[in-house]
Amino acid sequence: MIADRLLTTILTRVDSGARLIVIGGAATMVAVVSAQVVMRYVFNGSFDWADEVSRIAFVWTTFLAIPLGIREGAHVGITLLVNKLPAGLRGAISRLMNLLAAGMLLVVFWTSIAVAAATWSERLGAVNMTSSVFFIPVILSAAHGALHLINLALHPLPHRPAEAMA
Repeated sequence: MIADRLLTTILTRVDSGARLIVIGGAATMVAVVSAQVVMRYVFNGSFDWADEVSRIAFVWTTFLAIPLGIREGAHVGITLLVNKLPAGLRGAISRLMNLLAAGMLLVVFWTSIAVAAATWSERLGAVNMTSSVFFIPVILSAAHGALHLINLALHPLPHRPAEAMA
């Protein structure tokens, strides 16, 4: 089906972009924090902007990695009861939960847009940047994660019992 292929193509491309940003964010955190440690302990000084830049990189890295975990089914799930149900019912519950979670992420998406818009004029102290820079990855992650959850509702991952995941 065309819509199915379109969703898969969009998710593949967005996943690739998110993966690159996550790698860049992690590299930024390591570089900035390492440079800050060297500046403090070797040169007895520091960069004013290091804390904010590393915090921004941390938030972007964390939130943009969440949908990549959703895609793989890597997030924590409590399946004690669900594992005891018949396969058909397990699949139906999985689809329903994925759709409910996608709906919740869409609420987070819209709410984050409103908060980012409301705080857009606020500036960070050490870097001349809007404080909404912390909400942008939440917006992107919520939309990206919702798309993955919708895709999982349409095409669930194969069931893996808890013993197989340990």
